[in-house]
Amino acid sequence: MQKKLIRILFFILLFTCPLKMLAQQNTRIQVIQRKLDSLSKTVPGLNQKVQLFLNGTLQQYLMGISSANGLSISVDPKLSFSVNDNFTDVTATNILVFLAQKYNLDIAIVGSIIYVTPYVDPAQFAKPPVKEIIASYNHAENKLSLTLDNDSLTSVARKITQVSGKNVVVPSSLQTKKVSAFIAAAPFETALDKLAFSNEIKMIKTSDNFFLFQPLGENEELYINGDKNTSVRKTFRPPNANPGNNVSAGVFSRVVNGQKLISADAVNAPIINLVKQASQELNISYSIYSDIKGTIDIHVNDVPYEQFLNLLFRGTDYTYQAEDGIYLIGDKKIEGLRTYKALHLQNRAIDTVVAMIPVEWKKGLEIKEFREQNTLLLSGSAAQIREVENFVKQLDVLVPVVLIEVTMIDFRKSRSISTGISAGVADSVKTGGTVLPGVDFTFSASSVNSFLSSISKFTSVNLGHVVPNFYVKLQALETNNNVDIRSVPKLTAMNGHSATLSIGSRQYYKNTTQNLYNSAANNTSVFTNVYTPVDANLSVDIKPLVSGDDQVTLGIKVNISDFTSVPTDGSPPPQSISKFETSLRVHSEDTILLGGIERTENDSGGKGFPILSRIPVLKWIFGSRTKSSSKVVTVLFIKSTIMR
Repeated sequence: MQKKLIRILFFILLFTCPLKMLAQQNTRIQVIQRKLDSLSKTVPGLNQKVQLFLNGTLQQYLMGISSANGLSISVDPKLSFSVNDNFTDVTATNILVFLAQKYNLDIAIVGSIIYVTPYVDPAQFAKPPVKEIIASYNHAENKLSLTLDNDSLTSVARKITQVSGKNVVVPSSLQTKKVSAFIAAAPFETALDKLAFSNEIKMIKTSDNFFLFQPLGENEELYINGDKNTSVRKTFRPPNANPGNNVSAGVFSRVVNGQKLISADAVNAPIINLVKQASQELNISYSIYSDIKGTIDIHVNDVPYEQFLNLLFRGTDYTYQAEDGIYLIGDKKIEGLRTYKALHLQNRAIDTVVAMIPVEWKKGLEIKEFREQNTLLLSGSAAQIREVENFVKQLDVLVPVVLIEVTMIDFRKSRSISTGISAGVADSVKTGGTVLPGVDFTFSASSVNSFLSSISKFTSVNLGHVVPNFYVKLQALETNNNVDIRSVPKLTAMNGHSATLSIGSRQYYKNTTQNLYNSAANNTSVFTNVYTPVDANLSVDIKPLVSGDDQVTLGIKVNISDFTSVPTDGSPPPQSISKFETSLRVHSEDTILLGGIERTENDSGGKGFPILSRIPVLKWIFGSRTKSSSKVVTVLFIKSTIMR
């Protein structure tokens, strides 16, 4: 039975509501009819019949009636819709009443002027009944509870202020804002913050303890930050970007250790927009002097403002400069954005440092050398100067110097044996020579004749006599030499540079060139002598590299060359050459030994009567022999010491 009753009531309401609306509509049309009937007594054109065939806007339609019947009709500019009605043999009053009913128009009479406007239902301006706001506050615990369901923010703020005694302010832009929330016993400030977050607005606490609700600014959005707290950040979307495109950016700030830092998340975002948003977020004054073009993809967290600008402008033609707290931003070439700095080097020479600066960093930057003060003068954008300055400071460190002590010892051992008999004729030859320690004795003609005579006494053979100038030389010598040569040079070399030592001798040999010049009379030969030098040296090349743990890596090259003999005919002297190259790592002040550099030379020669000087036994009578051998051993002691 109850269900049946509910259905009956529903159908009654369903039919009565349209009837009520229809009644209100008829009442409004009747009022318009009475107004026009009353005006028709003084304006006869309202009762004149109209034949009108016109398809156009409402304004054109009514202007046609006005012209045809001599009426004064004013149409609200908002009524610009089209009318496709054609009337025949009806009065102007009928047409106006019909249009008012069909298109929901209102007609006002001002004197003899008919003013047509859209109809506005006055019921919509009726104030809704006041709804009670459910809010409570615990003064002892400073906690607020709210139960809101599409309530007016102004009423909510008024209620919170009344129950808590704390001032909550709503700006005029949020007077019509509706809010909903359910918060149970939360700290007062937290409750207001979450109320704002859940209704897409923001809450700010001022320094004088007022709580302000504010609408989100342009490109602002609510989010949960890295500290898991609700916060506000700026976002960016280009005007021509479609919602489905991945073109977005967000710039926001937060306070870390008392310093306000910038975080950004951007994809294909214009650089100029990021600059403006970051400046506004940190409340930094700036001035832009040129058109900033280009886009960037960037994702950074908690960086200072200047570092953020450096990231945006890196690789571009733009820079910035701070003057009295105002950042000047624009093209690097603009006068006023260029700056200069004198960079004084403490430990390095400027000529070596300039060569190390990358070429790309020098573009747009002028670098001059002030050698008298070992200073670089930099002129260009502040960002480029800072980049080069940081690079140079990393290079401007103390370069260690390595003291290298080289001890070279040559051990030379040689032996020479000369044997043989030689005879000849010479003037003023006397008997004499040495018998010990070796035989090198010369016999004159008288000594030889005396020796032959003594032999004849014991034999029946007469050997005769030699001529007065005849001599005989008997030689049997052996020579041994042991020579030690020691040299102790000291060298210094900067880290990474080579120290070279060379000790030796130079010989010249003659190079003769013959040039033949032909002529009609005779041929002329011109001989040209050129003396070409040949060096025989002991050279040592050492390159030290110092590591961080005070160890030294030594690259050692040793080249030993020597003359084996000195020709007397002017030909190039023969040489023996030894060389080696090695590298090793030692601690500072350690001494290393390089040995085993050994050279051995053997020489054997002889001269005598042809054929007989090669026959055994007889060769010792009709020839002489010379045999020599030598051995040279070179030892190097190398000590490296780091000097700081």
